[in-house]
Amino acid sequence: MTLTQLRYLVAIADSGLNITLAADKVHATQPGLSKQLKQLEDELGFLLFQRKGRSLEAITPSGQEVLAHARRVLAEAGNIRAFAANQRGETQGRLTLVTTHTQARFVLPPAIAALARRFPEVSIHLQPASEGEALNALAQGQADFAVVSTAGDTPTGGLAVPLYRWRRQVLVPATHPLAKLDRAPTLAELAALPLISYESTNKPESSLRRAFAEAGLEPQIAMTARDADLIKTYVRAGLGVGLLAEMAVSARDDADLRALPAPAAIPDCTSWAVLPRERVLRDYALELLLALAPQLDRADLKRAVAGHDSPAWPLPPTWVDLSQAITN
Repeated sequence: MTLTQLRYLVAIADSGLNITLAADKVHATQPGLSKQLKQLEDELGFLLFQRKGRSLEAITPSGQEVLAHARRVLAEAGNIRAFAANQRGETQGRLTLVTTHTQARFVLPPAIAALARRFPEVSIHLQPASEGEALNALAQGQADFAVVSTAGDTPTGGLAVPLYRWRRQVLVPATHPLAKLDRAPTLAELAALPLISYESTNKPESSLRRAFAEAGLEPQIAMTARDADLIKTYVRAGLGVGLLAEMAVSARDDADLRALPAPAAIPDCTSWAVLPRERVLRDYALELLLALAPQLDRADLKRAVAGHDSPAWPLPPTWVDLSQAITN
């Protein structure tokens, strides 16, 4: 049994049992991958997959058990490699971060730029995704960590580290009736207008929908998008009133629009870094986390990530405070 065979097994499972996709994922040939899988099954003495002709149809119960062990073995092998690289002071590597458009476009650039200056030989890869997709990608080992946001609940699926708190803003053209207000619009005023917000607003558990429902109101969601820039584009086109994260609104870039505070009944959100548990972080990944959460203690973070300590995170700063810290 080899680590390569276990890596191929996991790749097949994570590729929907598609041998061709799995071979591409691990940079192997399809015949080579199939041969290694057969050798592994021969050594174990039982089938890992149910087959239909030459295709894999399902993972057997025994295969599920082996797959769970294989994931743990590969994770520990990765931990050994990461620990050794840190001990050698290596400055090369690859950092994969899965996150939403808002984080990638409006939050991460100064922190990643600082990381690139300190670790110029690190290859940084951003994978855009919805929050659910980001956590699924993390669970499948496709990213070093994910950055997502929630309104209250702590994300599951890994070690959740609070980064900062933020609020939504209401965005309208300068000629819109709401632009004349010198206060936050009420939920009732917003409920009477077509709204444009994030794709997550379509979910029944959306904190935005809950806020309206608790007030006995039904929002008119005219359009949703993952991309905050698209939301602003359609606000400019007059399709509705934008409701989006304060990080996505810039006094310089959005001078033609009027930004108002969202109603107080719409809850604050927290952005989180979610990391695989009991994982040895490369030094450059730790540096990026600390840039995004300067309130954290380096030693506490390393112990928590490694599973040696139960975290008691400090109160995360507001977006205004964090943005000043990471751009200065």
